[in-house]
Amino acid sequence: MTIFQAIGIAGTGATVHRKWLDAISDNIANVNTARPTTEAAYQEKRVLAEAVDYGTGTGGVRVAGIAAGSSPEGRLVYEPNHPYADAEGYVRYPDVDLSSQMSQMIMAQRGYQANLAVVDRARESYMAALRIGGGA
Repeated sequence: MTIFQAIGIAGTGATVHRKWLDAISDNIANVNTARPTTEAAYQEKRVLAEAVDYGTGTGGVRVAGIAAGSSPEGRLVYEPNHPYADAEGYVRYPDVDLSSQMSQMIMAQRGYQANLAVVDRARESYMAALRIGGGA
């Protein structure tokens, strides 16, 4: 594997982790999004990643799609004074676990940082090779 391939593969990993962070931020922003009981609740987003050319060492990863991670039924909360309350006083909220989202955010941030560190180290190696080759 060349230095350029290492940078490319780490770049694909950073992109997947950034998309994961985007999905988590959407989920956290919608934790308390209320809807009428006649509508579906906000559904948690989950990023699906897949290997590209698995086993060759040259492919990296990519986002295969975004899946719904929670039920559209969500959870019903009794709030008779809420503007979206139905005749029985219930409002629909998403079934998104904030503590799980925070844990996933930490993992995604660390993965993103790790991939950027690989890019930085590969760049440093490339620059060192140029200095050696230039007789410096």
